[in-house]
Amino acid sequence: MDFVKASEPQPSVEAELRAAAPHALVATARRLLAERVGAQEVTLLLADYSLAVLQPVTHLPQTGAPVSAHEGPAGSAFLNQKPVLEVLGDPVGQRAHLPITVRGDRLGVLSVRLPAGAVDPHTVLQLADFATALGHEVATAGRDTDLYLQARRTRRLTLAAEMQWQLLPGRGCARDEYVIGAHLEPAYSIGGDTFDWSTGADHLFLTVTDGMGHGIDASLLAGLTTGALRNARRAGIGLADQASLADQAVYAQYGGKSYASTLLLRFDLTTGIVQAVDAGSPQLFQQRAGHAERVELEAQLPLGMFEETVYTEQTFRVEPGDRLIAVSSGVHGTRSATGDVFGERVLRQILSATRSAPPHETARAVVAGLIEHYGSKELMSDAAVVCVDWNGRQG
Repeated sequence: MDFVKASEPQPSVEAELRAAAPHALVATARRLLAERVGAQEVTLLLADYSLAVLQPVTHLPQTGAPVSAHEGPAGSAFLNQKPVLEVLGDPVGQRAHLPITVRGDRLGVLSVRLPAGAVDPHTVLQLADFATALGHEVATAGRDTDLYLQARRTRRLTLAAEMQWQLLPGRGCARDEYVIGAHLEPAYSIGGDTFDWSTGADHLFLTVTDGMGHGIDASLLAGLTTGALRNARRAGIGLADQASLADQAVYAQYGGKSYASTLLLRFDLTTGIVQAVDAGSPQLFQQRAGHAERVELEAQLPLGMFEETVYTEQTFRVEPGDRLIAVSSGVHGTRSATGDVFGERVLRQILSATRSAPPHETARAVVAGLIEHYGSKELMSDAAVVCVDWNGRQG
């Protein structure tokens, strides 16, 4: 990423972004793009928690008027993860909308207005690289400033939701072997449902947890469960023992009065063999060759229900081209106003209709279908959806 216009050496844009104060990244981006490509306007738009709108990062109160995350030039760039050029008439020029994605986690869009004749394919590629570099700095800056978290909000989060969103690894992750997309609702009042993943040189760990209860109590339970699972995973022990240690931690705290239903998966990136522990209610579906079938796993006790529960692993295999979808009980068990369960039939219909869509959009579509089935955005139960597209390791 050179953006070189002067003959003397210049610091790289990455170095200048790294040197910027956490709250000053947008101002630094404006200055750099004005100096190096003649940008007349630069706007950072971040996706809100529901992935419904893109909100500009400004000064107080940290955001401006939102735009759709699914329509219009900026929405198209976010949805399709490709640069979009918008032709402007007054004043004459073009606006480039660049998706901002960090290791598969979609953060938003960088919109850059340029004078007429200033846009060519090389400049667009440089702007795309710049947007990615900015995204990495925004993700890092979130440790030191609330600015970007505040900008994502269309309204105030509940305290339980605040705790839950800080617990998550992100909403997506991508490597050559797989692509993950995930979604949570009700995004601004989520309580006990959560997910987690960790990738290594040869393995991917993935968990989906459905914490018992609502609000703060459910969030505290989900936090303890996730922390216990991470602690066990980072100790390098097997999947079944991870479940057992987390089970002991939850039981020690709650004495069986509260528990967490959890699906634990460990993918071998070379062979596609998946080890699984089904400790409760999350369900797993597999799409292959146009067909979606539930992966039948042995239902074992939720974590923390009884003292010193022994868990066992099962195995199955994924093949390149497969798609896996894990859903919490707030998805597969939700009833409509007439009492109809969302269930496998409706879920299969949505999965079939979204097979060509990326995992992020499939996860969002499942939740959108659930909201339509329920008849309200204010779901009574938390809903977590994690979608994994499996490519496998070549060679």
